[in-house]
Amino acid sequence: MTHAQQLLCEAPGRPARFLYLPCDLPAPGRGQVLVRVEASSVNPIDAKRSTGYGRRVLALKHAASFPLALGNDLTGIVQAVGPGEPTWRPGDRVFGLLPTGPRGAHASHVLAQARHLRAAPANYSSPELAALPYTFTTCWLALQSVGLDQHNAKGKEVLVHGASGGLGQLALQVLNRWGARVTAICSTPHVQTCKSLGAASVLDRTRQALSTLPTCHDVSLNFAAWPDDAALISRLKPGAMGHATTVHPLLDSIDTHGWIRGGWRAFRAWSAMRDLALATGGRGTRYAWTIFQPSGQALDALQQLLDAQMGLHLPLGLIVPLAQGEQAFAHVAQQRAGRAILTTA
Repeated sequence: MTHAQQLLCEAPGRPARFLYLPCDLPAPGRGQVLVRVEASSVNPIDAKRSTGYGRRVLALKHAASFPLALGNDLTGIVQAVGPGEPTWRPGDRVFGLLPTGPRGAHASHVLAQARHLRAAPANYSSPELAALPYTFTTCWLALQSVGLDQHNAKGKEVLVHGASGGLGQLALQVLNRWGARVTAICSTPHVQTCKSLGAASVLDRTRQALSTLPTCHDVSLNFAAWPDDAALISRLKPGAMGHATTVHPLLDSIDTHGWIRGGWRAFRAWSAMRDLALATGGRGTRYAWTIFQPSGQALDALQQLLDAQMGLHLPLGLIVPLAQGEQAFAHVAQQRAGRAILTTA
């Protein structure tokens, strides 16, 4: 047994209560790796889960019983490997993801699936790396769901709503490298940031309505607000590839209305937007609600971008020790600038 520390959300609330406690982790089993965590991030989904968000659905993954260690991202050093594990050795520096489950990454040591880890590039610090895997994977899944990738993105018109957030900033960087022409939607203070990240044009949402955008887009991505889904879909052109949203009401609807009524309401919302996408873009236009899950393909794509020294990054706003994790959750809940990172150093 390995002695460790973990940050536990004791009970959901606004704000939630946190405990910093010792714990024991078992030796890794087949396909597993024990990682000494150097850094992990607090993502917006962690802050929402600390309020009790998504508990009905997440209970299916045993990820809703408090006290609960949250977090998906990690960077660290391999301490031990499971039987027959050929990829990793103790001392390897890695980054990667934990799936949403009963034990999150906000701990000094975690058991990770070997397939969800990648070799950490030397030119990135642990906090810099820890900000990327969850957000990049979610972004990559959204792009994949509408059929957009590095092979077909060149010259495509892509609309990104919520371009100044973590998902939006990564989308701008990736799409710029793929040769897409991106229109970013953000508020006034973030216009220059979006331009610096490669946006060909920027709509200042505080000064201009979405309806003023031309209907010329091959893809639209909603990383900002569910009520804007219909307006974004209406900006697609005939023959568009599709629209994806990460801010759909699935979990909230089931939380509020229960499995049957809430599930039906979510299905009706999805169906209405799917029908609008088909009516706007045509028969082949896709419509997708993006739901995070670890993806080997996404991690491979992230590692390739990092190894190519493409400068992929998210700004860091707060770095605190794991024991002070409550500050990081407050940083995210209050929507302060930059990513919140927990370290064990």
